Amino acid sequence: MLAYGLGDAGTGLAATQLGFYLFPFFTCEAGMPAFIAGSLLTVLKVWDALNDPLIGWLSDHTESRWGPRLPWILTAALPLGISLAAMWWVPPGDLWQRTTYYALMAILLMTAYTSVNLPYAALATELTPDTTVRTRLNAARFTGSILAGTIGLSVAVIVLREGGGGYALMGQITGSVAAAATLLCCWGLAPFAKRAQRPVPNSERPQQQLRRVMANPRFIRVLGLYLLLWFAVQLMQVVALIWLVQVVHVPSSQATLLLLAFNIAALLGLQLWSLMSNQRGRITSLRWGAGLWIAACLVSMVYPTLPDTADLLQLLPLVGLIALVGFGAATAYLIPWSLLPDAIDADPEKPAGIYTAWMVFGQKLIIGLTMTVFGSLLSLTGYISSRGNCSGALSFIDQPDSALLAIRLCMGLIPAVLVVLGLVVMRGWPDRGAHLQANAG
Repeated sequence: MLAYGLGDAGTGLAATQLGFYLFPFFTCEAGMPAFIAGSLLTVLKVWDALNDPLIGWLSDHTESRWGPRLPWILTAALPLGISLAAMWWVPPGDLWQRTTYYALMAILLMTAYTSVNLPYAALATELTPDTTVRTRLNAARFTGSILAGTIGLSVAVIVLREGGGGYALMGQITGSVAAAATLLCCWGLAPFAKRAQRPVPNSERPQQQLRRVMANPRFIRVLGLYLLLWFAVQLMQVVALIWLVQVVHVPSSQATLLLLAFNIAALLGLQLWSLMSNQRGRITSLRWGAGLWIAACLVSMVYPTLPDTADLLQLLPLVGLIALVGFGAATAYLIPWSLLPDAIDADPEKPAGIYTAWMVFGQKLIIGLTMTVFGSLLSLTGYISSRGNCSGALSFIDQPDSALLAIRLCMGLIPAVLVVLGLVVMRGWPDRGAHLQANAG
């Protein structure tokens, strides 16, 4: 459990920092317009999606004494750390030279990210056939992920306090942590990976893979849930710092600190939802967590702007609101991935790599395309990027009312609707184990 929990620490750390800070970094420290910043996030996510089926297929067909997954994780550990550090550096040159650099770095980073994360995720199905243990493995996975993300946010609080130039130092520190955690995971899992279930070899092309996974109705529902919940999480992560600074008027240094409340609450929520899942069912846990999440989203949309002289007491309700979002959103980390093995078990050949790849492919592709829409929405509503004076993680700039409304919608109403749709998708899911013995369909 400990070794498996470390496996998502590196990629979880990367995902947390990229989710919360990359858009503000592009628009503030790198001085890019919101449209270009959103387009770069699209490049990052779309390439991350496109390489999933290929790496999933290659991982299924890799042979070694440690099984098919560990060689991929081990080989990509150092490239993950190096490219993560390089992503937070501002190169010399004009806007288009910087844009080209970040596009190339996004491709390198996401190739390493997928090479670690996808084979690692497939191991949750292959290490054990027991549903309860699989749920515990996924709880350990996301515990490691959220703890590492919390470390990343803590580093950001310290190094970004004096100005945006701390982004480069943040990248160096977290890149080193990501590589080290991934290598430790390989060392700890090696004895267990040798004995893990092996995928049944097949030579399916991507079109055949797609037909296979689309013919599995259980997978379609799990995929739908994952797309909706994770899109809501990612959208809120991208907009959270902007919402705090530009809408609520929290000083940049304090806003960075407040983001810790999300991760700490998500970590606590993960433990509660894991325990409830094993005692009362995963769908019951989903309903409880989603209800809290939806309520927090709606409050976020109408949260008032703080006065310029706001004290600690006035910040406490905001801390509680952010914590409530994290507590409910923990279900997005745990529940879809704990349900995925049910769908894989419905396929007689149980190709975990293929199903994992296509699940992540759909999520990343839709979110990647949406990031361009988000950046374009801010640009169309008149959002003003930094003009070179980056104070802390993000500079406060008086924004037009249209841009402030767009930010509120992205922080509140849109995520709430997505979570509601996720609950609709899972209506009637049999969560008592008997369905695992039936054929798919």
